[in-house]
Amino acid sequence: MGKGSTIVIKLGTSSLVDEVTKEPRLATMSLIVETVVKLRRAGHRVVIVSSGGIAVGLKTMGLDRRPKKLAQVQALAAIGQSKLIGRWDSLFAQLGQRIAQILITRNDISDWTQYKNAQNTMQELLDMGVVPIVNENDTLSVAEIKFGDNDTLSAITSALIKADYLFLMTDVDCLYTANPRTDPLAKPILIVDDMSALNVDTSSSGSDVGTGGMTTKLIAADLATEAGTTMIIMKSERPENLWKIVEYISNSDDDVLNGLTIEDRQVKELEKLKANDVPLHTRFIGYKQHVKNREFWMLHGLHSHGALIIDQGAHQALTRTNKAGLLPVGIIGVVGHFHEHECVALKAGFRSPDGSWDSTRPVTEIGRARVNYGSVDIEKIKGRQSHEIEDILGYHDSEYIAHRDNLAFPPSVLEKSQSSLNLVHNDI
Repeated sequence: MGKGSTIVIKLGTSSLVDEVTKEPRLATMSLIVETVVKLRRAGHRVVIVSSGGIAVGLKTMGLDRRPKKLAQVQALAAIGQSKLIGRWDSLFAQLGQRIAQILITRNDISDWTQYKNAQNTMQELLDMGVVPIVNENDTLSVAEIKFGDNDTLSAITSALIKADYLFLMTDVDCLYTANPRTDPLAKPILIVDDMSALNVDTSSSGSDVGTGGMTTKLIAADLATEAGTTMIIMKSERPENLWKIVEYISNSDDDVLNGLTIEDRQVKELEKLKANDVPLHTRFIGYKQHVKNREFWMLHGLHSHGALIIDQGAHQALTRTNKAGLLPVGIIGVVGHFHEHECVALKAGFRSPDGSWDSTRPVTEIGRARVNYGSVDIEKIKGRQSHEIEDILGYHDSEYIAHRDNLAFPPSVLEKSQSSLNLVHNDI
């Protein structure tokens, strides 16, 4: 394991609280603490994303089921979170490790300044040798400002601190093609470098005491790998295996798997795990050409207030060079009501023979943009040349609907566009 790695460890409610008795899994928590302290003493920076506040509140109040009323859930979070952080503090204190509690909502990172403040605070804590313990602020969260689950929160946390690894500690050892508890033919998926090629059944829901499931973990994998973080799914009962897994990944040459089919790659990887006595796990390889800090914030920190439909020419211009700004001539549709400087989704669509948007054909979301004009004005100037803006609107703030610095695209979109461009060049 390389010196100085930054590692995020996410623990789900089912890993920390028994689903039946609602009792805390103190043995698991103790093993996690020992593992984290060992990592810290070896020079690594560690952040824990810990679920379980609401579940601890349920146990404290003698309730069997998570209530449906939001106010009751928030009250339980307030009761349980203090007890949960107290348990962590007590366990870490026995080994002389300081911790800090960070409670956030999506609203806390929706502003760029707040996003940077959260980032700077976490970095400062890590520089001080402290282990931050992060959770969503369920006492204040409502649907509009929730991350939704701590898998997503852990991926965003990984991006904030530019983590090398994100470990999702779960009650299963890896990702399978189907639920291994109910499908005897389910096969392990051990290495993933192309999310779009995954073929898995994630229909099973999360636990009674948590909100997650395998679907949320795949969403987290999308986010984490976009930021360049390698994400690992592993079993929480043996947190000490984290050492073996990171050491194995650090010494692995994934290029030897290139050219193999997805099925053959899994077989080859399983052989390597057995040969090196490494436990089953799934790793999602982070993009080498990952998104920059501000682009990640635009893609996942900001709320989208509407959408702009752009034609295929604009799609290619924006994603193949990744340098162009969005001009009004490439816009064929406006969806929703939004103001200037707000964030909107960018969707690629098709023109009808008369040049208008063909709404009967599917559109594909390709990125995000912070716009220089509101929806009402963009509706007036869509499809027009930039030099016509002032004549139409009576003012001219910018020739661009969105400047290049205010556009963001996931690496998967850019790679796909670049691949199609290379195919065109090869055909010429």
